[in-house]
Parts: sequence; C-alpha cells; structure tokens
Amino acid sequence: MTKTHPKISIITPSYNQGDYIEQTIQSVLNQNYPNLEFIIMDGGSTDQTLDIIKKYEKHLTWVSEPDKGQSNAINKGFAKATGDILAFINTDDTYEPNTLHTVANYFMQHPDAYWLTGKCRNIDKNSNEIRKLITHYKNFWLQFRSYKILTILNYVSQPATFWRRELMQTTGPMSENLNYAMDYDYWLRAGQHYKLHFVNQYLANFRIHPTSKAGASANAQFDAEIEIVKQYVDSNLILGLHKLHCGLTVGVYRQLLAKEHQLPT
Repeated sequence: MTKTHPKISIITPSYNQGDYIEQTIQSVLNQNYPNLEFIIMDGGSTDQTLDIIKKYEKHLTWVSEPDKGQSNAINKGFAKATGDILAFINTDDTYEPNTLHTVANYFMQHPDAYWLTGKCRNIDKNSNEIRKLITHYKNFWLQFRSYKILTILNYVSQPATFWRRELMQTTGPMSENLNYAMDYDYWLRAGQHYKLHFVNQYLANFRIHPTSKAGASANAQFDAEIEIVKQYVDSNLILGLHKLHCGLTVGVYRQLLAKEHQLPT
C-alpha cells in the first residue's frame, strides 16, 4: 500500500442489467478515488449493457465473454485485480459518496483489520429506500459481529464489504458451485480466520427489484444458506436456529413484497 491511497480493486459481474448498470458505474467512478482499479466482467450481455460500459471505458477495464455464472465472473475479475483492497459490487447496487476514501482510511488506521463492513440501505428500482426494518435489524447485529451469530443469520451486506488481498490468499476464491449466497459462504470462511471490523456509516445501497436474485426468490436464497452453514458448524442447535430464522425472514419478506407491490398477502 502507498501511505496515502492504497489501491482499491472493484469487480462488477455483469449480465443484462442495462437498466441499472450505469448507476453502478457512476457510483464507483464518482468516488473520485485516485488509486482505483475498476473491472467489469460481463457474461455476454445482449441488451444495452455493452453500449453503456463503452461510454466509460477510459476509466475502467472490461471484458465481455461467456462465463459459468456470477461467482465465476467475480473470480475471473479478482484474478485480474492488482489492488491492495478488494471488493465486488453487482450491476444493480451502488456505493454511497466517499465510501472508498472511508474504507481506505480505515484500513490504513487499523493494520490488524483484514476485512470490514459497513451499513447498507435497501433500495427499489427507482432508488427509493425500502425495507428499513430489515436495515435496522442488520445494523443491530452488526454491533456485535459475533461469528456464532453469523452462522445463524447473515448480517453482513455484500456491497458494503471490503477486504485485503491477504485475506483472499487465505480463504481462496468464491465458490463457483453456488448460485445463491456465495457471499455468505465467503463471510463464513473469512470469519474462521479474521475478525470482522465495522465502519458505522452507510457505505452502499442494495437494490431489490423483480429481476434481481433477492427480488425473485427469497426461498432459494435461504435454502442455499442452510446448506452452506452445514459445512461450517456441527451443531443441530445452530442449524435449527438458522432454519427458524430463515423461515421467519421469508415470512417477513413476503409481507414486505406484498406491501411494495400492493398485492394481497
């Protein structure tokens, strides 16, 4: 790392998210961070995505080619990355202003920190904040940052999470056999070796819309989480608590989704 601006590599996996990717790109580039490496790994989009990316190609690196899914695209991006600090942000999520400066300053001031997370808002397709109750719930558990609690519920928001290159050398790449919750699997691996640090600021926004994974299938997401947890814990109690929490959360999400779309529950 340099003394003032460690190099930050941001990876964005992309596939047919032309409605949102420009907002994501702008949120990264508008950070005005002087030592940024921004890599977009597109899986061969057939919508307007590539035209949008080309508008910004002087400021980023991009590849468009078939891949084996989201995790594969992320791993290919990290294989190209040269930064001291790493993260990925999906094509429908955005960073808050000054996030990268905040993250860099924290890592410089805390040499013992290998990964950190911050707070994250949920937004809809029009960038309006939604599901504030879920946000406050995650923020509550972030105050504790217990690994045992992490095995019961995922309180870490992916767009607001960053780590040092050394952590990836220890934990390895994203699991490419997972279609859902690959970030949760990564947090559990990282938490086995390193303490999670917390920046008490909003760093990112997680977009929920009908075509997003989170918007399309909460059941699949939480089913994947349960199978992942089985790899890291050997406790029927923990597994039972995780299943209970998932069931309650799916119920809450159904209520919220019905309210958001003004549908009967």
